[in-house]
Amino acid sequence: MRLTETHIENEILMNLRSGKKHANDLYLQDKVGVDKDGNEITLQDKVADDSLPIEEQVEQKLQMKILLEQIDKLDTREREVIKMRYGIKTGKEITQREVSKILGISRSYVSRIEKKAIEKLSKYLKQL
Repeated sequence: MRLTETHIENEILMNLRSGKKHANDLYLQDKVGVDKDGNEITLQDKVADDSLPIEEQVEQKLQMKILLEQIDKLDTREREVIKMRYGIKTGKEITQREVSKILGISRSYVSRIEKKAIEKLSKYLKQL
């Protein structure tokens, strides 16, 4: 078969279109940077958590799931305070003073609500 110029152009265009479909794909082996010693850092290096064995990571996730279920048993204000204070859902913990400004209540009242909520959570978790 003799390749024509048009055939070659079409093959190149097909290859380019195919590449666009995968342009945003990420692979664990993708290079994401270099450490201070000049060693290549991959995405896998960034997401790996070698600080805990896998069994402990799984146990932590199960405990967090149980805790989140128990938080839902708190009254609305207690749930709000706990979620804001400990960054649940947002990942950003905020101070009692910041919570008081958001909710329009005193910092000492936030402290009392937080203490009461933690006592309830502790009680709930002991019953499990």
